[in-house]
Amino acid sequence: MDDDSDNYRSRSVPSSRAGRLGAFGKLAGGVAGGVLAEGARRLARGERPRLRDAVLTPGNAMRLADQLAHLRGAAMKLGQMISMDAGDMLPPELATILARVREQADRMPPKQLRDVLDAEWGEGWLGRFGKFNPRPIAAASIGQVHRAVTKDGREIAIKVQYPGVKESIDADVDNVATLLRISGLLPKELDIAPLLAEAKRQLHEEADYEREGAQMMRYRERLAGEDHFVVPAIAEEFSTGRVLAMDFIPGRPVEELENASQDERDRATRRIIELVLRELFEFGVMQTDPNFANYRYQPASGKLVLLDFGATRAVDPAIAVSYRKLLGAGLAKDRDAVRAAAIEAGFVGPGVIAEHGERFDRMIDVILQEMHRDGPFDFGDRAFVSVLRDEGMEMAQDRATWHIPPVEMLFVQRKISGTALLGARLKARVDVRELVRPYVSDPRKA
Repeated sequence: MDDDSDNYRSRSVPSSRAGRLGAFGKLAGGVAGGVLAEGARRLARGERPRLRDAVLTPGNAMRLADQLAHLRGAAMKLGQMISMDAGDMLPPELATILARVREQADRMPPKQLRDVLDAEWGEGWLGRFGKFNPRPIAAASIGQVHRAVTKDGREIAIKVQYPGVKESIDADVDNVATLLRISGLLPKELDIAPLLAEAKRQLHEEADYEREGAQMMRYRERLAGEDHFVVPAIAEEFSTGRVLAMDFIPGRPVEELENASQDERDRATRRIIELVLRELFEFGVMQTDPNFANYRYQPASGKLVLLDFGATRAVDPAIAVSYRKLLGAGLAKDRDAVRAAAIEAGFVGPGVIAEHGERFDRMIDVILQEMHRDGPFDFGDRAFVSVLRDEGMEMAQDRATWHIPPVEMLFVQRKISGTALLGARLKARVDVRELVRPYVSDPRKA
């Protein structure tokens, strides 16, 4: 892994409640100013400004990305979720800007880093290492990663949690929700309280590095002896609730596979899809964060390095049953069964079917057509996505039919959708039907 830390800006993490609230206020003011300016521009052109268009401008996206990278913590994590979950549904220019929220945060200044490690390890901790690189090799939403060598020569990666992020989770989630409300992007009638409560719960789990270390070791046990994956082992003597130390395992960003051969891209994507299916239908446990940075690739061995197990959670058996029915209906090319399974699973609410049933059926038909093309599924061919986006946006205009699926399903779907986005990034071709078929049955026989 190269030390590309020069890509990171150094800005102190706002760790006090007042400091973070002030940052949110600054962000809200900047977005509001951008909305007014965009509205004025549209009026000057003789157009009738729509709130959604005025909010979702490149200028506002840039403000959001920059401020979330500065805040880090739950605020940035939610920004990552929004940018990734929206996927192909965002205009390309906005998706490009918001991708920055997924890729990197600002790093802590050296003094702030030293203060955190003094608190976790005690003063004089540097003497425990043969080498410690103060520049991070990665900086994400909850912590940044440093490379070090212990006195006995063990190369380790050390994830250091940003100060104040654990304590600010609940307030950050509420503040992001408030921003979405005042922006007009969410209808007032939509009850997002269960989603917010679950987001807080998961983010608290992700901020518990002792829990993450235990989950990492369980995955290491599950995949022991397999040739395709590498999972680091924890370095317990350096790990605490806010510092997670593990083996440093070299690898390249998985996105670099874009430049590899078609066979290599297909093989890596296939293995990731196989793992997701095993998580859903065999393990009953899933690492639900689909961020590309959680995968590294070793070109020489062809192995995938799996990182970041903070978002690991149990899969409700009922969720697995729902996906089995949905996938089985798709394999059977049965539109009615797909619709019934989607309703039963809670993917769509009854209001959508009652008001937009024909439009929803057209979306099903598009998906079924893609599933049953001859040969492997071509993730790089995204022509059908624009059709789904157009139909989905038309339905979304009817806010009275907005519906939030079961929270447990949303986290699983995040992983599935994120995996599809990675396949699209790599332009992979994979026979997904072949991989899915052993796990599903015809829903008419279920």
